[in-house]
Amino acid sequence: MKTPCAAIAFAKMQDIHSDFNQGVYEMSDSCMEMYDELSNLISQDNAIKSFSVLEILKKYSSSISVFDMMDFSSQVIKENRYVQENYRKDSEKSYIESFLLRIKDISNDNNSYTQDIDKESFSEAIKILRLHYKTGIRESKPKVLLIFEISSIYTTFILEEPIHPVGTPFPGSLKVEEKNGAFLCPVKDANIDTPNAVCNICLAEQLDF
Repeated sequence: MKTPCAAIAFAKMQDIHSDFNQGVYEMSDSCMEMYDELSNLISQDNAIKSFSVLEILKKYSSSISVFDMMDFSSQVIKENRYVQENYRKDSEKSYIESFLLRIKDISNDNNSYTQDIDKESFSEAIKILRLHYKTGIRESKPKVLLIFEISSIYTTFILEEPIHPVGTPFPGSLKVEEKNGAFLCPVKDANIDTPNAVCNICLAEQLDF
């Protein structure tokens, strides 16, 4: 039998747990809403305009707080514990530049993009990212995943650049390169079957070495 104090404490814990689950649900919902809005562009007969996609990305990137960015940074540091020591700092930096700093770029991007986005490749990317979210939510906070995925869509379909910028270093003194208008990545094939890797939507090709 719980004492009155214990009962009150237990009730408060239940409330906190409920609030936490509700918060996760709401954040989860907003993430799925973004996919739904992007999918709606695909379902229309009209061509997908890059400025329409950017408008949606801006909307959801504005929901990312400083605390979400701190969570993202903490996860990057945690996951890089298993990266070889002499490359660890470069790896952390590349993730911050490729994903976290892109959120600020999106908010400040006032360029007039006029290119149409290929429906087939865009549709496939959204399907892949939906799956990433459903599997990744077990290990990452929703807004951390949102940072990864907003940035990946922006870089791939708006900027038409590789997700990891040209010059990004990888173990073995290898880097992302650009040759004759093509972007080449040294780890594309190695990660293509990794369930949560955004390499699956990246426009870079495998670098031969």
